[in-house]
Amino acid sequence: MAREFQRGHKAKISDLTPGTDLYVGVQISGPGLTFDISCFGLDANEQLSDDRYFIFFNQPKSPEESIQLLGAQAGDTESFRVTLDRIPANIHKLSFTATIDGAGQMSQVGPGYIRIVAGGEEVVRYAFTGSEFTTERAVMLGDFYLKDVWRFAAVGQGFDGGLDALLKNFGGEVAEEAPAAPQQAAAPSFAPPPQATAPAPSFGAPAAPQAPAPTPQQQVHAAPTIAAPMAPMGGTVPPPAPAPAPYGQPGRPPQQPQFGQVPGQPVPAAPYGQQAPAPYGQQPPGMPQGVPQGVPQAGAGLQAALQPYKETATGQRWTPQNQQLMRVDLTMGGTPVLARQGSMVMYQGKVDFSYKGAGFAGRIVGNATGQEMQLMRCTGRGQVFLAEDGSHLHAIELQGDGICVSAESVLAFDESLQHEVRRIEGHGIPGGALFTMQFQGTGTIIVKTHGVPVVLPVTPTTFADCNAIVAWSSASQVIISSQVRLRRNAYPGHSGETVNLQFRGAPGNFIVVQPYEV
Repeated sequence: MAREFQRGHKAKISDLTPGTDLYVGVQISGPGLTFDISCFGLDANEQLSDDRYFIFFNQPKSPEESIQLLGAQAGDTESFRVTLDRIPANIHKLSFTATIDGAGQMSQVGPGYIRIVAGGEEVVRYAFTGSEFTTERAVMLGDFYLKDVWRFAAVGQGFDGGLDALLKNFGGEVAEEAPAAPQQAAAPSFAPPPQATAPAPSFGAPAAPQAPAPTPQQQVHAAPTIAAPMAPMGGTVPPPAPAPAPYGQPGRPPQQPQFGQVPGQPVPAAPYGQQAPAPYGQQPPGMPQGVPQGVPQAGAGLQAALQPYKETATGQRWTPQNQQLMRVDLTMGGTPVLARQGSMVMYQGKVDFSYKGAGFAGRIVGNATGQEMQLMRCTGRGQVFLAEDGSHLHAIELQGDGICVSAESVLAFDESLQHEVRRIEGHGIPGGALFTMQFQGTGTIIVKTHGVPVVLPVTPTTFADCNAIVAWSSASQVIISSQVRLRRNAYPGHSGETVNLQFRGAPGNFIVVQPYEV
């Protein structure tokens, strides 16, 4: 029986099916709407670094055929064949997307879905409706992503702009459309080949529903129009098919840019850890010499100047907008978010903010240990932007494991995470004295630091300043190490490094240290 996913749900592929040769079907439709359904093969930085892995109507398969576009079948608007064990090592994510070709909005679509079929049986389905979207013209439906093993995530994230904007979001460029070749002389008419037979049983695509035999008066469409154009009525042969167009060239009239978009301008606001766009008024890297500073390559004007700072949408629940600003999409996952009071700087949609009390016992424990957190509860359908004092923000996803963080270093976290005060056998961590906060379960916690931190593995000789340590794995053993000697008190001055924390633990444990002392 197929598992029904909601937006934001994730699972290992191996938990859904032991198979690796999978059928992916997408069903999406709307009155008067035409859709382009594509698959982006992205690298570890979620960028389209190899255009041969942009699978769409002009490029129906990857070089080694690990990703293939199959066309409409079995009730699906579009379908793909994905062979996971043949995907090359440089591809870390497959993002399945749908964009509107022409006018229209995603709010106009009817009920649709993306599903995975293995061995002819449907194993998972994520269903959506147009009521989940507004003015978007593209939607990221679902992802296969590599995190130790291949996993599937139901995304359902709307995206402003069409296929061109989606390409720019993934680091691609939109090629100019080649001029049409002149018509050749008339010749015997061309007929497309008959419909391809069903895939082999080992692949296991779903069986197509039986259709009634056509009457002689009916016109039979023998192949998808995106695969081969039908011959004109007059019998004129179209020009020879050119080589596959460069990625990003849809083979149809280009769409007009949406408000705030500049043709050819790359989408900046890179996720945390990637190269960020140049500050406003400075010359971006790679700009040709002689171009005045502060003038974007796409031209001057207000829209071009603000383009590098547009909102970043990755289809994930938590999305860094830059190193100091984090966005959480409350419509994904269905779990409320607990955030530090006053950390909201902006929100979109219908969002409710309420006080989250710790209860009488919680207040007593928080006051006694220094680990009290003043929290607000964020619920509803929309996006909330969080920041505090320009601190660097880091999203840490927990999947059943745990992490210890001082309450002072926590900005926000999913309400699904369990948290409690944990005692340290000794003295001296920032804002916590003898205690810290331990978070565990499944969800994301946002940790803030002063500056860019460093993550170190725990070894028998790992020490950290108690005023610089930010977090550590909950399985680590913490021991107080004092550098104070009694005889030093008789002499003026000392090194200033009086109390350190020593960490011990099995391989895989870690600590996070910031370049700042509280």
